[in-house]
Amino acid sequence: MSLGVHFRNRIAWVSLAALAAASIALAQRGGGFGRFTSFPFQALPNAPYDGRFTFVRISYETKPGGFWYRGLPAWAHGYPIAERNLMKIMNEISYLGAHDHDVDTLAFDDPNLFKYPVAYIIEVSWWTMTDYEGQKLREYLDKGGFLIVDDFKAPGDFGSEGWDPFEKNIKRIYPNARFVDMQPTDPIFHAFFEINRLDNFPQAYNAGRPIFRGLYEGNDPARRLLMIVNYNTDVSQYWEWSGRGLRPFDETNEAYKLGVNYIIYGLTH
Repeated sequence: MSLGVHFRNRIAWVSLAALAAASIALAQRGGGFGRFTSFPFQALPNAPYDGRFTFVRISYETKPGGFWYRGLPAWAHGYPIAERNLMKIMNEISYLGAHDHDVDTLAFDDPNLFKYPVAYIIEVSWWTMTDYEGQKLREYLDKGGFLIVDDFKAPGDFGSEGWDPFEKNIKRIYPNARFVDMQPTDPIFHAFFEINRLDNFPQAYNAGRPIFRGLYEGNDPARRLLMIVNYNTDVSQYWEWSGRGLRPFDETNEAYKLGVNYIIYGLTH
């Protein structure tokens, strides 16, 4: 489940603000919700597997109340602009060589998921999970996969039921699962960029403080992190909006740093 990643020995300290600006043309080519949604919504075709890193977004059956603008299901918010912009940044600062235009959407029970070391799921307040999907998710994580959980709203925000339904889903596959509040000293926050504070990440529209939680192998923080959860925040909103001038560069930079560190951690652990 690992990919060889070779980084430059020395990184030119060009600000991520400039790199985010480079994504403007990408966002303009890709458009936004209006270009990529129809009624009903259809995802873009997946790229043929060629061994290169591809951002994988998890699709799922969305609960009632989770269908928004023009029939967009909860799992597709920000798709595909957010991941395209993040992969553009990854290719600017590393030798990852990721697909930065092609993006894949896979369900947890799709056998092709095991070809990819990192997966991303969003808006899990509306996530339904069958027993078989849960079984395959556990196999994926146990075999070395890494899951990023993002755009996860607290109770009451846009109709979200908050933390409990998500934790119940995870405990269906890991009955003894214990999520822990992440600390700035945890390795994932130093996988590439040095992130020494977790209280300064800006909010796009959520109220209150972002909360970062993790689930470790065997509930042991000394072992591998299986998943990282961005709770009460939407980090990918900044990736999506970076080409539109809707948020300041310095705030967008912080969101990109998190995304880069998450990908690097998933590839190297």
